[in-house]
Amino acid sequence: MSNPEIYKSTSPTQSEPIVLLHGWGFDRSSMEPLIEPLRQLADVWNVNLPGFGGESPERESDLEAWLEFLAQSLPASAALVGWSLGGMLALAYSQKYPARVSAIATLACNAKFVAAPDWPRAMDRQVNRLFNRGFDAEPATTLKRFCGLVAQGANDERARLRHLRGLVQLPDSTCMASWSQGLSILSQADFRQTLQRTRIPCLHLLAAEDALVPAQVLDDMRGLNASHQVEVISGAGHALHWDQTGQVLSALNNFLRPVVGNHLDKRWVAKSFSRAAASYDSAARLQRRVGQSLLEGLAPTSGTVVDLGSGTGHFLNDLKRGNPEANLLALDLAEGMLLHAREQQRPADAWLCADAEALPFTSGSIAAFYSSLAIQWCEDQGCLFSELLRSLRPGGQLCLSTLTDGTLAELAKAWQAVDKYIHVNRFVAADVVVQALKSAGFIDIEIRQETVLLHCASLRELSSELKALGAHNVNTGRPKGLTGRERLSRLEAAYEAERTDQGLPVTYQVCYVSASKPT
Repeated sequence: MSNPEIYKSTSPTQSEPIVLLHGWGFDRSSMEPLIEPLRQLADVWNVNLPGFGGESPERESDLEAWLEFLAQSLPASAALVGWSLGGMLALAYSQKYPARVSAIATLACNAKFVAAPDWPRAMDRQVNRLFNRGFDAEPATTLKRFCGLVAQGANDERARLRHLRGLVQLPDSTCMASWSQGLSILSQADFRQTLQRTRIPCLHLLAAEDALVPAQVLDDMRGLNASHQVEVISGAGHALHWDQTGQVLSALNNFLRPVVGNHLDKRWVAKSFSRAAASYDSAARLQRRVGQSLLEGLAPTSGTVVDLGSGTGHFLNDLKRGNPEANLLALDLAEGMLLHAREQQRPADAWLCADAEALPFTSGSIAAFYSSLAIQWCEDQGCLFSELLRSLRPGGQLCLSTLTDGTLAELAKAWQAVDKYIHVNRFVAADVVVQALKSAGFIDIEIRQETVLLHCASLRELSSELKALGAHNVNTGRPKGLTGRERLSRLEAAYEAERTDQGLPVTYQVCYVSASKPT
C-alpha cells in the first residue's frame, strides 16, 4: 500500500497534530474547509484513505490493513477528526492504538451505521444492502445518487450537489476493491462498546437534515458515554462541514484547543512589547494609519470607554477628544507599555495591566471598546469575544481592527526557502473572526478588509522595524537559539526575489470590525 500524500503545515510546532480523515466516495480535498482554520491550532495532516484520491493500494485491503496503513502514516500521537467513514476509522484506530489518539471528533458519524433492533436510529439494513449492490453493479449511477443524498438538507441543495459531484472521482479497476471495502466497513461497523469504554475525549457532530445519519440518534449517542460531547448542527446535511462551516469550526475549536495545546506564548508577548515601549512609536507607521482609520468608526459615547491593547497610548488623546464625557481606561497585557504611556502623560483615567481574555470588569459596565491591532495576540477568540460581550452594557459598541491571514506573506515565503520552523506569527482568517463574534452573541456586525502594502529598503530595515514594534515571533513552535549567518544570507536571497522598484514589499491584511451588544 503506497504512502498517501499528506497535507502538513509548513511550520511544525510543539502542539499535538490534527489528522483529518475523509468520508466514503471522496478524497482528502473534501476536508478543505477545515484545513486552514484548524492550522491556527496545530499542524494539520490531511490523508487520502487507501484507494481514494486516485491512488491505488499496494495489496488487498481490509479494515486491519487500513488501520496498519494509518499507523505507518500518522504521527505518534494526534487528535483525529473524521467525517462519516473517516469517523468510523478514527474510532477503530483508537480502539487498536489508544495511546496514539489524544482526542476524536466525528462529523456525521453514527456509533452503528446500519440499524438493528437495539439501535433503530440508523440506516435501514435493506437500503444499505441495495446501495452496496448498486455500487458493485453500476458505480457511476450509484455515486450520482450518493452525492444527492449527501447534498440533501443543505440550504442550497442544487449548488451543493454540483459542488460535491465535482469532488467525486470515479475509481478505476485497481481501486474498486478499496471502495467496496469502505462500504463493508460501514455496513459492519458497531462502535457502541468502544464509545462506552473509551476514556479518550470525544466530540460527535450530527447534522439536523442528514439523509444518511439521522440526527435523532443524538440521545442514543449521549447515552453511550456521559463524558462525550454530542451536538446537532442546524441547517446542514451530511456534508455539514461544507454546509455550516462556521458552526462546525466553532465546535471543533472549543473541543480541540485544550487538547492540542497553544501556539501563542503570552509571556513572550508581554515581555516583547514591554521591551519595545520606548521605540514603538518611532516605527509604528502601520499602527498609526490603521488606528486613525479605526477611530472614524467609533461613535461618541458617555460612560466607560476602554482602549484595549492601548500600547504606548498613542490614540488616547484622540479618544478623549472624541468622547470628552467618557471615563477612559487604558488596558494592555504589557506592563512596560502602560508605564511608558503614563510617563508620556497620556490622558487615561486609569491604567490596567490585564489579559483581554480575562477582563477585570463588572458585567454590563463598559460603554465601548476600541482596539486597534491588538486581538491577534489573543489565543482564544471565542473566549475574548465572550468577555467583551459580557463586559459591555446593552447597546454597547465594539470597534476593532486586527491582522488576518496573509500578513507578512513575503517574509513567510522567504523563510520557507530556509527551514520549516515558525518564523512569522500566524493570523486567523477574517471569516473566523466574524463567526466568533456571531457565536459570542454580537449583532450589527460590519466588516471592512484592507490590504496595506508597505516597503522596506532591506531585510535588515524590516527586521529592525519589527523588533522596534515588539512584533517578534511568539509562537511556541519558534526555533530556539540564534539565526546563523548562512541562514540569514539564504533568507535575504529568497526575499530579494520579491523586490520591486519601491523596495522589498511587506503586505499586511487588515480587518476592521464594528459590532454591538443586543439591547
